[in-house]
Order: sequence, then C-alpha cells, then structure tokens
Amino acid sequence: MLPDATAFSLGEIVARLGAATVCGLVLGFEREWRGKDAGLRTHTLVALSAALVTTSALGLYAVVRQDGGDADPLRVIQGLAQAIGFISAGTIFVARRNVRNLTTAASLWFSASLGIVAGAAQFRLLAVAMGFGLMVLIVLKVLDRFGLARGEERKGE
Repeated sequence: MLPDATAFSLGEIVARLGAATVCGLVLGFEREWRGKDAGLRTHTLVALSAALVTTSALGLYAVVRQDGGDADPLRVIQGLAQAIGFISAGTIFVARRNVRNLTTAASLWFSASLGIVAGAAQFRLLAVAMGFGLMVLIVLKVLDRFGLARGEERKGE
C-alpha cells in the first residue's frame, strides 16, 4: 500500500472540506430557492472541489518542503480561478439585449472562492466573506423588490 502523502490530520481535512461544503450549500440554497439552474448541488460541488484542490495543493506543498523540495501552491489557486471563471461564463445567457444568469455566475465564482479559502483553513476570512456574500444575495434582492436597489436582471435573475 502506498504511503499517504496527506500533511493534514483527518480533523483538519474534515474542517476544511466541511466548511466549504456548508458555504456551498447555503449559497446553493439561496439560488435554488429563487429557481435558478445552478443551485444546491452545483454550488456545493464547486465549493467542495475548490477546497479539495486547495487542501491537496497545500498538503503536497508541505510534504515536498519537508523532503527539501520547492513548490508553489499558489499556482493551483490560479488554475482554479481560471477554471471557475470559464464555468461561470458558460452560465451567462444573452438574448435580444437581455442578459441572464449574471448573479448565478457570480455566486458560482464566489462559491469557488469560499472553497479555496476553506481549503486554506482561513476560517475567519471564510466566515466574514460568507456573511457579506449572503448579504449581497439576500438583502439586495429584498431591497430590489421595494425599488431601493437597481434590479440588474429583472427578467433573468
């Protein structure tokens, strides 16, 4: 059997991936509640995947450094950012001057960012970002209904 190259304890892994999963679920619930295509499963898997890859990159970095090597875990995060940007762009729909799904694309991007932060075990940053993200998605939607905020996507989101 091959040795496990994981540099983190099981508890640390569960905390990182669990935090990302919870954040993805909350964001996905908000999107699902509004009847959007990218809902619970999509946001949860995006956040969990980002945390998984970030945790793996940081763990491999620790193992490589321990063996005297040199590595750069920030390249993995850069690759994640590019990949989720591509996926998010694919959710945007333009027809007859109507742009749809911009908020869904942005929330997918945010979900991936939360996963990266959870994977890096930056839990205070994660909590503050999650609070602000929910505020943007929920409070601004309520304000829009009362005409106090500009509805960016009245027909689509």
